[in-house]
Amino acid sequence: MRITTVETFVLSERQLLVRLGTDEGLAGWGDATLEHRPGTVAAAIRELSGYLIGEDPLPVTAHWQRLTRGGFYRGGPVLGSAVAGLDQALWDLRGKWFRAPIHQLLGGPCRDRVRLYTHAGGPPGQTAAPERARAVVESGYTLVKASIAGPVGFLDSAATIARFVEDLEALRQAIGAGADFGIDLHGRVSVRHARRLADAAAHTRPAFFEEPLRPEHSRLIGQLAASTSVPIATGERLFCREEFVPVLEGGVAIVQPDPAHAGGITEVFRIATLAESYDAQLAPHCPLGPVALAACVQLDLAVPNFYAQEHVIDLSSAGSSDLAILRDPETLVARSGYLDRPTGPGLGIEVDEDAVRAAHRPDLLVPAGNPSWNYPDGGFAEW
Repeated sequence: MRITTVETFVLSERQLLVRLGTDEGLAGWGDATLEHRPGTVAAAIRELSGYLIGEDPLPVTAHWQRLTRGGFYRGGPVLGSAVAGLDQALWDLRGKWFRAPIHQLLGGPCRDRVRLYTHAGGPPGQTAAPERARAVVESGYTLVKASIAGPVGFLDSAATIARFVEDLEALRQAIGAGADFGIDLHGRVSVRHARRLADAAAHTRPAFFEEPLRPEHSRLIGQLAASTSVPIATGERLFCREEFVPVLEGGVAIVQPDPAHAGGITEVFRIATLAESYDAQLAPHCPLGPVALAACVQLDLAVPNFYAQEHVIDLSSAGSSDLAILRDPETLVARSGYLDRPTGPGLGIEVDEDAVRAAHRPDLLVPAGNPSWNYPDGGFAEW
């Protein structure tokens, strides 16, 4: 079997798919989305495609080494995402060739189903929507997540801290003691203010504070982890094992690499193994589409130290528009807050190629991008 084509399809600013075609008629799919940068990553994939055309796709690790290290310059979000999408597609082909799901090729399943969590964000100025959270928990979920209202000042006011705590108290009351909630600080918070927030909110028993610091301050996260009983999670903007070493040594409880950013299935599996040595668990970041989620699920099943799987798309039924590019959407339908173990080959899903080609949006190569926030004095604020 030889790779004959490498194609990219932009479906949205949060969905850039990769297709590897072969002379055997098999195709492998991956998600290389770097949010709001689809054109940049698509260009990187075109440049990397020369490593793969004409090659046997089955030696995935050998290809990963060449894709990651062959250009001399390496790493970062763009190249990491480009390699990630190609790596997922290579694993998908490998699974289809051997007629086995990827998790079987990684050593077999460690569990029968995958615990999910989704978002219960509130309106502007509010950290969570308690009624939304209650509805999610009543549908069977045991974990929800919300993001801190922003912008957040370096040392924000007593009033904003009080509002944050009130929001978390309302969230806890809405879901009860039998469910968990995580709070995403979204890299908006300084080390010192994060400690104040943790002290103020610890009594609400959050499952975790996510990404409290900007990624460039990862080396400081141990100061926070050592000062609070609130578990710390981070990693969606870290892109390789080496970048996870400082946060693991700092004592984070949960690592959150994104298999669409951090080198794909190959590298995230290694990150999970590294985390296990630090008594940390894996919760892959996934604010993307069904192909990215399917890749996460294969990892979730294969690693012993899995915690929970994020999703932002509608998994309530096979009729969900978010699953419309799949021929078998039932595979990703949530049941009481869990996904059953998929048994199909490769990623465990079947992508509808015609639907993907019809949905391709070349106009999105010039993206709208993230919201832009400022402090009251006009200075830049983290979104």
